[in-house]
Amino acid sequence: MEDDKGSSSAAEGGGMTLRECENYIQKSFKNPTVRFLMEKLDKSGCGIGKNFIKATNCIQDCSGGFARGTGIVVCYNHLQFQDQVEQTMIHELIHAYDDCRGANLDWNNCAHQACSEIRANHLSGNCHYKYELLRGYIKMKGHEPECVKRRAMQSVTANPNCSEVAAKEAIEAVWSTCYNDTQPFDRAP
Repeated sequence: MEDDKGSSSAAEGGGMTLRECENYIQKSFKNPTVRFLMEKLDKSGCGIGKNFIKATNCIQDCSGGFARGTGIVVCYNHLQFQDQVEQTMIHELIHAYDDCRGANLDWNNCAHQACSEIRANHLSGNCHYKYELLRGYIKMKGHEPECVKRRAMQSVTANPNCSEVAAKEAIEAVWSTCYNDTQPFDRAP
């Protein structure tokens, strides 16, 4: 799940309409990273059907989510711009890729979820300097790993099976391996 606490859209309570989000999702299929991830999913045997990515009104304060067997939701009521929709789709497609390649991945296991959250935040560009500035985090050096840990912590603690202590321990335990795992990319984008 991509948590967007601190973003301007979530803080202001504004968002786009269902129709706007559906249009932005369609435009996102032209994004090279979105296309790349969808191709990798298909080549891994996890093709994406027509309704795999859906716009929905979300009660939780997040921009999107992935669920095995259901697909990806993009929370139109918490997003305002095309770029946000694309970032959410990329983040969630990385979760889908992890789910596809990890036969034993258990989303209720704090360490498994922590690994996928670390990868999704690191590889999606969610922690790019410009996004951090928009969230109010102004740090010149070392912002990216801190952002990845912070955002992973927000998502893992949202899992009812993971207490704050369990989430922190899981993130620390898998950090090096998962932060350095750039698949399906050759290197972190």
